[in-house]
Amino acid sequence: MNKFYITTAIDYVNDTIHIGHAFQKIAADVLARYNRILLGKDNVFFLTGTDEYGQKAEKAAKASGISPLEFVRKIAATDKEQQDSVNISYDRFIETTDEDHAKVAQEIWKRVDENGDIYLGEYSGLYCEGCEAYCDDSDLKNGKCSFHPNLEIKKITEENYFFKWSKYKDFLIKHIKNNPDFIFPQHRANEMLEFAKNIKDIPISRSNFTWGVPIPNETKQVMYVWFDALTNYLTGVGFLENKKLFEKFWPADVHILGKDNLRWHALLWPAMLKSANIKLPKTILVNGFLNLNGRKISKSLGNIIRPTDWVKKYGADAVRYYLLRYTNLTNDSDISEEKLKQAYNADLANGLGNLISRVAKLCETSNYRQMEGAGKTSSHLISVEEYSESFSQYRLNDALSFVWTKITELDRYINNEKPWELAKQNSPKLKTILSHAVDQIQEIAVLLEPFLPETAEKIEEQFKGPKITSQNPLFPRI
Repeated sequence: MNKFYITTAIDYVNDTIHIGHAFQKIAADVLARYNRILLGKDNVFFLTGTDEYGQKAEKAAKASGISPLEFVRKIAATDKEQQDSVNISYDRFIETTDEDHAKVAQEIWKRVDENGDIYLGEYSGLYCEGCEAYCDDSDLKNGKCSFHPNLEIKKITEENYFFKWSKYKDFLIKHIKNNPDFIFPQHRANEMLEFAKNIKDIPISRSNFTWGVPIPNETKQVMYVWFDALTNYLTGVGFLENKKLFEKFWPADVHILGKDNLRWHALLWPAMLKSANIKLPKTILVNGFLNLNGRKISKSLGNIIRPTDWVKKYGADAVRYYLLRYTNLTNDSDISEEKLKQAYNADLANGLGNLISRVAKLCETSNYRQMEGAGKTSSHLISVEEYSESFSQYRLNDALSFVWTKITELDRYINNEKPWELAKQNSPKLKTILSHAVDQIQEIAVLLEPFLPETAEKIEEQFKGPKITSQNPLFPRI
């Protein structure tokens, strides 16, 4: 049990990721960093990346006048840049055009086929190009996909290979009911139980484009993008290529993904794994969507914000802080740059930053010396019950609120004790007060490590002693 494997959704490469996608990656990063502190770096694996096959990528490449591989790799590089800008500490950034991934997707196809769960048939029905998914009338609102209302739903007829999804209906329903932690939050599990009642066999190949993973012993069709993409979670930890790594980290502890991807991860993916005789992931964590100034973030509305747009102005830690403190991970939330500025000035500049400056200056002018080796250890993360409980329930906003309560309480303590006056009186009580303040700041820094890694490192470096000196403000007021 002494390991933690977390994955994000892999983003489709029709365009560079925006701040809404980054929200999910930052949340996953916080969970990965939290577990690294508790379990040790070598016992955590964090996978993210890009989904690079499919009809949308082929069309976008054609429109750009370059090859599909050149196009998807170009977008993947920009996605990586955006993730790096907010300090996403992934262990692997997978691209589904990676050579080892195609081998894994083909191996899973073979295993599912050998289990008697693939057959050739004809599909005639509705298809959403935005989702790259087959759908029926019950999935639509006024004849439109709720996730891609600007796209026309197409009616197609194709000869495809089908996966016997319906064969696993009872297994899926039973698994969701018997494993309350499998889908989080619970209301998403209820949605999947309802959907599972009507599971039908699904086409898992396409014949009207060529940009996809080749099907074993087949020349006319390629894999349906979802069948290929889901297997990235196996590829990421060495399935086929690194048996030792795979045995250490599989099954995944957390797949974090948006609600629009839930059906495939909660119902199709477990059925595929069951068919291939591979253990199922432990938890599927469903994050909500972010709206910007009350509107959906989309290219058609012209309100796309890239992570780098805000990082250049406010810094990575400020963006991370705002997105996680003032949202609820599993619900839809509304964000704005104005609210980010307010949070920056009130919480980071006037709150945390001002506290650190005050205590450091008091220590410096009083010639306070910290004992060698003093400071909080990583075990403190779980000894703070309210904080660790928030993590166990994925309430990252509550974990941050807890830390800011400690910041407020320490500020109040300093105001009440007035150490600057004690310094003038040369009172022996001054050392006791400063020792408590420094101790609390070191504790706050440890609690901040998963959320604000750069800031936590600066605080820990400044307060490790033995001599503590004032430094430049952590967050200069805007």
